[in-house]
Amino acid sequence: MKYVLVTGGVVSGLGKGVTASSIGLILKACGLRVTSIKIDPYLNTDAGTMSPFEHGEVFVLDDGGEVDLDLGNYERFLDIKLTRDNNITTGKIYQSVIDKERRGDYLGKTVQVVPHITDAIQEWIERVAAIPVDGKEGPADVCVIELGGTIGDIESMPFIEALGQFSYRVGAGNFCLVHVSLVPVLNVVGEQKTKPTQHSVRGLRSQGLMPNILACRSTTELEEQVKDKLSQFCHVPFENIITLYDVSNIWHVPLLLRDQKAHEAILKVLDLKGVACEPALGEWTARAKFCDKLHEPVRIAMVGKYTGLSDSYLSVLKALLHASVACRRKLYIDWVPASDLEIATAQENPDAYRSAWSLLKGADGVLVPGGFGDRGVEGKILAAKYARENRKPYLGICLGMQTAVIEFARSVLGMQDANSTEFNAHTRNPCVIFMPEGSKTHMGGTMRLGSRRTYFQVKDCKSAKLYGNRSFVDERHRHRYEVNPEMVPLLEDAGLCFTGKDETGRRMEIVELPQHPYFIGVQFHPEFKSRPGKPSAVFLGLIAAASGQLDAWLKKGTAKPYAVSNGIPAIKPHINGTPTKLVNGPLDGIYYNGNGLHV
Repeated sequence: MKYVLVTGGVVSGLGKGVTASSIGLILKACGLRVTSIKIDPYLNTDAGTMSPFEHGEVFVLDDGGEVDLDLGNYERFLDIKLTRDNNITTGKIYQSVIDKERRGDYLGKTVQVVPHITDAIQEWIERVAAIPVDGKEGPADVCVIELGGTIGDIESMPFIEALGQFSYRVGAGNFCLVHVSLVPVLNVVGEQKTKPTQHSVRGLRSQGLMPNILACRSTTELEEQVKDKLSQFCHVPFENIITLYDVSNIWHVPLLLRDQKAHEAILKVLDLKGVACEPALGEWTARAKFCDKLHEPVRIAMVGKYTGLSDSYLSVLKALLHASVACRRKLYIDWVPASDLEIATAQENPDAYRSAWSLLKGADGVLVPGGFGDRGVEGKILAAKYARENRKPYLGICLGMQTAVIEFARSVLGMQDANSTEFNAHTRNPCVIFMPEGSKTHMGGTMRLGSRRTYFQVKDCKSAKLYGNRSFVDERHRHRYEVNPEMVPLLEDAGLCFTGKDETGRRMEIVELPQHPYFIGVQFHPEFKSRPGKPSAVFLGLIAAASGQLDAWLKKGTAKPYAVSNGIPAIKPHINGTPTKLVNGPLDGIYYNGNGLHV
């Protein structure tokens, strides 16, 4: 087994996750089998109990693991299925060591950080690296490990010590360290400054790790003299210093690595040059360039409670992007804070109220994602009501499905106090209830999690057609509350159709309004399985409906209305004239609130 360790320095948020994913992708394109591990030095056992404002979205795996969002990047880039053990946390390591101590495995020994914690880290890495994640038999060829945080953080020191020991143990030719650092440009002098990276590498070396490759984040490509200086002071070969400058979308990052021969440097360190071939990235390159050339817009109003941080909905954004590329549209996201749609905001902040409703009414489609807690729920209900009454394409995910059901019960069935017991435990019309198997005393890992099967109840419905007229579909879940099965007959008699249910037939998974152009709610989280070139079915339906293409997509099940080659719509790149090249565009190809800035 070969190992590639990706560390970060100077500041957080440099894009280690995208860099690690891109390294994995380019190695896979060289014909190697790749797996990934993310190390998060926080004490939480997993990401499940953390607020999205703290750490971005919680990504859910097939086995029910609630993990860091970077594992979502790994799965999307590499098209693999990871396990909960592919996310290592300080909490997991310490828990495993304490459990061993209680069993008596260390009987007579003083349990210490070195060697017991560091040994546990190394054993975990070796064990998980051997687990196949690509559907094939046997272990992968290369394991890409990302160490979260920045060099110098107190909480990451046991991991750095363990990885230093690990690099020595596996030996030269089996371990490659890629250090991602920042080379800022000061506006005052307009010069690329190397000192932050020098200090970062010095800190890394002082802790026993020597970088083989420097991946330098900067707004522009590094100048030759800057590379020379970094090579001299950081003791890294000139050809092993890579620039990761700002690009129009993150699909270009693997291409930056390829164009600068990063794969050759990694393969040389790992003694794999005679085994691997040249990277085959034709399809990936075509998709990245195709995304840049899209210019016909589609606007989606994202009505949520965590709109202040786009990473809170990272997988939703990526799923929308995958679908918009398939539909040949440039995606614009209009962030609508759900609470701003509520009547209380009209009195407290009229400008925010008017702005929120203006964005909602101006969008081509409405998406209400998942969430927890009662803040903004009434706003989500109002968004569902507006989409239903005005025949606006609507997709509700998890809580977004539940609020659509509550709105229907209130508006169509006349149950004015219809609600979820999550928000009103004493409602006389509980449309959404706590699941019987859930725990009300322990929060971590007690939801209905992971891949579950949904069976279609109606063949002639939009969701079944979008999924290719299959009898069932496996999607990932993360919820404590569900639609009350006792209310289903009343809702269906009034026109709501539950087109997907679980194997018992009592748990509602998909809801539709048959006479609406596109009004679908799903209890699961389809965004977690969306991939570039393989968009999620219900996201594809939303974008297609919002851009007037839904009938063409539905005509023959999953038949594409445009010729498709390797996942790329095969159309001429010049549509209605030559589109101008993106300049200072967003890093992810998505435009927020009408511009290329993250807000």
